[in-house]
Amino acid sequence: MPTTKARYQITETDDIAAALDSAAQRWPNEPRSELARKLIVQGARSLEFSSVERALEIELALSELADLGDAYPPGYLEKLRQDWPG
Repeated sequence: MPTTKARYQITETDDIAAALDSAAQRWPNEPRSELARKLIVQGARSLEFSSVERALEIELALSELADLGDAYPPGYLEKLRQDWPG
């Protein structure tokens, strides 16, 4: 089909074949070329979401760490270390 858009060639290596086989389970009756296109688009979306999700995970972890300060009273570590051999 004529186009002015760039075209790409991808060799169907073992890992690409496995990805296409997985895609065929999600999108049955699609030609492998369409499965490759869908995988690229879906992969890009997952990268976008994963960076946002990762930022939220970090924010949550930092919040939980800040809350740990309330779990230990002042002087807790010093009292704990008193029994340690010097």
